[in-house]
Amino acid sequence: MTNRSAISFLICGMAQAVLFGIGMIVVLVTPLAGYLAYSIPVVVVGSALLAALVAWKVAPLMRARHQRRLARENKLGEPTPH
Repeated sequence: MTNRSAISFLICGMAQAVLFGIGMIVVLVTPLAGYLAYSIPVVVVGSALLAALVAWKVAPLMRARHQRRLARENKLGEPTPH
């Protein structure tokens, strides 16, 4: 498992919770509330798919700060100047 996929896996649950909440609010305050049997499964599946995409895009951003810190501390494997 690559670092990006591991970070994406951790982010995916949080992203799905947020997207599910937003989707449910939209469903419950619009005329879609009359079709809950159809709209709630759509929100569940849609939030799962969208969360995976969001997590995959956010994962490198979460790693960037760590990479910058390692570069400042010169721990990335570059030879140190003498």
